[in-house]
Amino acid sequence: QVQLVESGGGLVQAGGSLRLSCGASGSIFSINDMGWYRQAPGKQREPVVSITRDGMTTYRDSVKGRFTISRDNAKNTVYLQMNSLKPEDTAVYYCYAELWTGGMVYWGQGTPVTVSS
Repeated sequence: QVQLVESGGGLVQAGGSLRLSCGASGSIFSINDMGWYRQAPGKQREPVVSITRDGMTTYRDSVKGRFTISRDNAKNTVYLQMNSLKPEDTAVYYCYAELWTGGMVYWGQGTPVTVSS
C-alpha cells in the first residue's frame, strides 16, 4: 500500500552533517505520522524522531538540538537534517510511515550512516 525509499546516508567525520530523505508512494492519502528509527550494530532498533501531518515533532533526547525533521506533504517526503554528528549516531536509519487506516506501519529498507571519530 505504501512504499518508502530512503537516501542520503553515507560516511562522515564526527562533527559533520548529513541530510536523509524519505519519499513515499502508493496510498499516501492514508499516511498519518512519519519518522525515523535507527539500529546500530548489536543494538535494538530505536526511535529517533516522528512528525505528524500537522508538523508536531518528537525527538529522542540524545538528538535534540542536533537533528531536525521536516515534512513536505505535497511531495510526500520527509527529511532528517543531522548536524554535529557523533560516532554513537552510527546506525542504519529507517524511515517509517503510519497509516490512519488500520494503524499499519510501513518501513523503508534503510540507509546506513557511519560517523568516524
